[in-house]
Amino acid sequence: MTTSERRATVTRDTGETEIDCTLTVDGDGSATVDTGIGFFDHMLTAFARHGLFDLELECDGDLEIDDHHTVEDVAIVLGSAFDEALGDRAGIVRYADRRVPLDEAVADVVVDVSGRPRFYFDGTFSQDQIGEFTSDMARHFAESLAMNAGLTLHAGVTGENAHHEAEALFKALARSLDDATRVDERREGAPSTKGTLTE
Repeated sequence: MTTSERRATVTRDTGETEIDCTLTVDGDGSATVDTGIGFFDHMLTAFARHGLFDLELECDGDLEIDDHHTVEDVAIVLGSAFDEALGDRAGIVRYADRRVPLDEAVADVVVDVSGRPRFYFDGTFSQDQIGEFTSDMARHFAESLAMNAGLTLHAGVTGENAHHEAEALFKALARSLDDATRVDERREGAPSTKGTLTE
């Protein structure tokens, strides 16, 4: 697989959300996003920009209830798009970690693009809400992304401002995924002694 082929389009239509997503792993960071939640759009745009992913995403969700289904389902679709775009994951770096500050807040992300979904999180958000976005949904976004992209993901946040904490988390996640999904030209096949990351 050449890097120019690492692209996927995923759609998901349920009684709670309708989502269309196109992801290019090796992009330039351009994003066109509309989820109906201003802060979430801001976070997804930052995620694309700092990960150098191209992202087109539109979600029509049941926001009259709350933000949970929209955020969770977008993460499911985006994770599925990463999984599809990466294919057999041949040649990728696989492991990465990033520590990203935003003013007083710091987020840490360690990722293994392993094909084995696991998620661990340390920290709490300092305020419950960021506009119409429930702060803990930033953690749940990372978890749902990991489960559907096949990532082992350890993440954590500290700080005093939930906006800063969530934004640092999205940026650290983006930077670590950019690092881990890069193709290492020295490597042939999957970065695993068993020869595969997809079984």
